[in-house]
Amino acid sequence: MTFEPAQVETFLTLFDAYKSKIRASEGCHELKLLNDQNSPNIFFTYSEWENEESLNKYRYSELFKTVWGQTKILFKEKAEAWSVKEL
Repeated sequence: MTFEPAQVETFLTLFDAYKSKIRASEGCHELKLLNDQNSPNIFFTYSEWENEESLNKYRYSELFKTVWGQTKILFKEKAEAWSVKEL
């Protein structure tokens, strides 16, 4: 996620406010926030879910709608997301 530089602190406050609730979502095993080493306004969230059903349940939850609605207005560029598997 690439944020407007002036919105980074707002995003960090938002993430801090919701991270415990996201981690407590059914099927969430891990949630991390990562920051690009060279671009202080680029962040990644890394999460591990029990299965795709658990992830989709979160994606369609009121919690996600609330968090995403407050987060996406802070972006400088359109966000990208991937679902991956460990090899």
